[in-house]
Amino acid sequence: MRNHTTPNPHTGTLAVEVEQRSSRMRGGFGSVARVNMLLRTLILMLVSRRKSPLGPHDVGRLTMRVLPNDLDLLGHVNNGVYFSLMDLGRMDAGIRTGAWQKVGKLGWYHVAANETLTFRRSLRLWQRYTLETRVIGYDERAMYVEQRFVLGGEVFVQGIVRGRLVKRSGGTVTMAEYGEAFGIDTAAMPVPEWMSRWSADVAMPPAKASYVSDWQ
Repeated sequence: MRNHTTPNPHTGTLAVEVEQRSSRMRGGFGSVARVNMLLRTLILMLVSRRKSPLGPHDVGRLTMRVLPNDLDLLGHVNNGVYFSLMDLGRMDAGIRTGAWQKVGKLGWYHVAANETLTFRRSLRLWQRYTLETRVIGYDERAMYVEQRFVLGGEVFVQGIVRGRLVKRSGGTVTMAEYGEAFGIDTAAMPVPEWMSRWSADVAMPPAKASYVSDWQ
């Protein structure tokens, strides 16, 4: 496999052209997909630092193109790939707001607690689309991020991510702590009622509690 990678610092486009020769492939499709996402992540970390800064609640836009490794057997972007692409959108927005860097200095890191996707249209090979990302609200323990896959002004796929912050020293970060560190009044940006119900309805027991798989 031979990769030709061209970052565009002006638009934030991640263009990764992958030339695949089946006779020389090792590790199978899964290995190629992992390398593809790793390359995108490394390029993004460089390109996002050169883009214009964002405010904490501005819409971040990341332009990308559908690559062969994004597809399933039906020829459109695999549903699981959307979640990985959304990670890139949140990283881009985090770097441009400065939150990604500051969170690291504070000894915190982000984790996804809940995610949901709604599919409206399919993205297909080589289509160029924009991933839009915005923090839309907070509860006491988490922030809510809306992400949209947009092509020609139309929303193809929409996702909601409920993210939390964890301290490397142990424990979690409340949104009051986060707001104090970043000068944000998180209490002034509550999420819609349906999102609160959704996060409560899909909640599982804490990691340290027992949760046995029992289908009865």
